[in-house]
Amino acid sequence: MYTTPPGPIDLPAAIPQLAPLARTAIRLHPRRGTPTAEQSSMGGPLLWPADEPWPMCDGPRGYDHLDGWPGEAEAPLVPVLQLYATDVPQLPFPAGADLLQVLWCPFDHEPWSSPRPQLRWRRSADITDPRRLMPPPDTEAEPDHVPDPCVLAPEPVTEYPTFDLPQAVWAQVRDQVAQIRQDTGWQYESDLAVAPGTKVGGYPGWTQSPDWPDCACGAPMEHLLTVASWEFDRGDDKRWITREDRPAMAGWAPDGPAEHPWLAIRNAAGLMLGDVGGIYLFVCTACPARPFDYRFDCC
Repeated sequence: MYTTPPGPIDLPAAIPQLAPLARTAIRLHPRRGTPTAEQSSMGGPLLWPADEPWPMCDGPRGYDHLDGWPGEAEAPLVPVLQLYATDVPQLPFPAGADLLQVLWCPFDHEPWSSPRPQLRWRRSADITDPRRLMPPPDTEAEPDHVPDPCVLAPEPVTEYPTFDLPQAVWAQVRDQVAQIRQDTGWQYESDLAVAPGTKVGGYPGWTQSPDWPDCACGAPMEHLLTVASWEFDRGDDKRWITREDRPAMAGWAPDGPAEHPWLAIRNAAGLMLGDVGGIYLFVCTACPARPFDYRFDCC
């Protein structure tokens, strides 16, 4: 279990305009481990039917694979996340499903020079003869795009928008936000609002302008989850390093040794997406089939 410390103030009480914009996010807190296919995990084995072909990238289409990689036309997708409803019931599972699997091609794709994800929604009880081994990643795959196996410890936190904050609301609250920073030293955008790291729900941690997709049905899609390069930004983060991890942060320094424990906490899965970027997945909950889209965002 991991617990995120609360902020220094009751934010919706101090700034009532933020209260209706609150959202629950589930921080997944990946930590290096040896998960099984019967567990929620990041980069771990998937509960996959033995008689279902493993998904492959459909290969270069024009400039689809940037720089012409991989050399062959197809590459096996790699497991990114597996989430059971028992661990993350907040996910908008389709009727009858209790398992979400996220895979992606580990090569850079257009239009964002990032891995390209796929989703599978499943009913775990239907998989009575599971695959025993996952195919290895393509030998040319970028290692920073293949997550190392991690166990998860989901924790709900409350978020408030940053880049998604309507301009009309920001005009009303900017003075209060400035006062909080002056009184406490805590910054709304980095310390109080949107949780970093790999998470379910909540708000995307945009570093560029927000880019929410719409479904073909016309409905706006919802933020399903974020896969992030890092779980927090700095080793001296005021808010987002969990209570349980703080003792391991002793002696942190930006230029410290590579074996310092804080590096394994911040980047347990070993991902690096662009320049410390993230991939945001969106889903349409108005459609029973749960169509999805994604965005890539980095500094």
